[in-house]
Amino acid sequence: MARRFACILLSLLLLVSMSGAGAAAGEYAVEGIDFRPGWDTADDNLVFYEIFVGSFSDSDGDGIGDLRGIISRMDYLNDGDPASGRSLGVEGIWLTPIFSSPSYHKYDVTDYYTIDPSFGTLADLQELIALCHARGVKLILDFPINHTGDRNSWYKKFLNGHLMHNPDHPFYDFYSWLPADAQVPSGRHFARVPGRQLLVEANFSDNMPEPDFDSEAVRQAYLDIALYYLDLGVDGFRFDAAKYIYLGDTAGNLAFWSWYAGELRKAKPDIYLVAEVWDSDGITNQYAQVMNCFNFTTSQADGLISQTAQGGDVGRYVNYLAKHQAELKAVRPEALNVPFIANHDTDRAAGYLPVSNGRMQMAANLYLLAPGSPFIYYGEEIGLKGARGGASSDANRRLAMRWGDGDTVRDPAGTTYDPAKQTSGTVESMTAQSFSIYTYYKKLLMIRKANPEIARGDITPLLFSGSKAGGFVSTWQGSSVAVLHNPTGSDVTLDLSQATELAFTGISAAIGMGTASLDGTLLTLEAQTSVVLR
Repeated sequence: MARRFACILLSLLLLVSMSGAGAAAGEYAVEGIDFRPGWDTADDNLVFYEIFVGSFSDSDGDGIGDLRGIISRMDYLNDGDPASGRSLGVEGIWLTPIFSSPSYHKYDVTDYYTIDPSFGTLADLQELIALCHARGVKLILDFPINHTGDRNSWYKKFLNGHLMHNPDHPFYDFYSWLPADAQVPSGRHFARVPGRQLLVEANFSDNMPEPDFDSEAVRQAYLDIALYYLDLGVDGFRFDAAKYIYLGDTAGNLAFWSWYAGELRKAKPDIYLVAEVWDSDGITNQYAQVMNCFNFTTSQADGLISQTAQGGDVGRYVNYLAKHQAELKAVRPEALNVPFIANHDTDRAAGYLPVSNGRMQMAANLYLLAPGSPFIYYGEEIGLKGARGGASSDANRRLAMRWGDGDTVRDPAGTTYDPAKQTSGTVESMTAQSFSIYTYYKKLLMIRKANPEIARGDITPLLFSGSKAGGFVSTWQGSSVAVLHNPTGSDVTLDLSQATELAFTGISAAIGMGTASLDGTLLTLEAQTSVVLR
């Protein structure tokens, strides 16, 4: 069998042509797609794109990515026309913190009401919001409320209140603190304040003190900030370190988040909320009562997506998806699976899922052709690599996007990763290649968009005895599609009648390292190939 990097789109639902009218060199025009606008409802089953702002695109030549850089790349992310094939086609954008901060990562906020000058201005944010909304893209902000920076004016006022030994000071109990001689609760870290008989809770870093959420003033302050940005037009928030609000106290956390999310939904009923609860499903499912959570069970090198993409058992993966979907809906009918393979806190996926042998492509198939709201980490679509490594530097996971067009964005301070090993190409070079990983991602998102049952449906596993290939049927609004994957290195033929009574009459799309064919109930999938059947 000829092994080739191919995306074979075999039905009138999705025909991709390099020679389509109006297509420039290296671009894809799409003909005959039925995007079914009546199906494309305003729900949360969206593909998001995480942007680590300082590493994405630099508009002013200072080497630091900024909001105007993102504005300049909107045609790359979403050009407003899902059928054009000229943009990646993401439906949402997550910006890592943009508030004023002394660090490159901005999780130690100095002032939540001020955009960090290195990233731009409030006017830039407003322009980006308007541009996103004009193209049907949601924009969410990373909102780190568990901790602030020690340069925050709140913290300075808190220290002044203690310096004056004035319990009536309005900021005296704004942060979680203990007397210097107190016994620190097990599992929590309190930093000693220099020159003071005072300990302040700081579980992430001594220069990132944590507000006390028993304080009504703290709760109101964070509610006011969120409402301010909602009034500006942002569509929601990603909440950093959500389980640390009351570390080790899930019930306390749930009570807080239930109140907080409830207040935000009063202001914006269709708000998009997602929490970082880095834990097992048993814990994250509890938080799903309040809002969606990232799925850490399926992410990273040892997660189910990676295991399956490397020739693993698809049956195990789809059984998990069906079980997880049922668990989430039992907790809250609107709850969604939010899968990803890597983000700014993890090693990049292309380092352990090579593009060259098709593992990265199969991983993308597995999580982007699945129900819920998947998140792509910027640069994933060009195979960008980066790992913490021996230097133990998270900056290595947040490397500069490789545009190849003269963009002046640089790697962040603390980077030790060899630039020559980051990727085999740039956006510019891959745009001109019909078989690049970038082109692959564009096609994959078009397939998902053209088959809305995939994102929104209730799934039923399709299992085949003696085969690692398999998939699921996804049913939504009375319509069903089947998604099947062959992650192995050998071709397989599956008798669909062994797994389902549904009759599928054609292939909507096939994507992977090979081709697919359907003859009655017999589906042949070449190695490392996925298919959508109608």
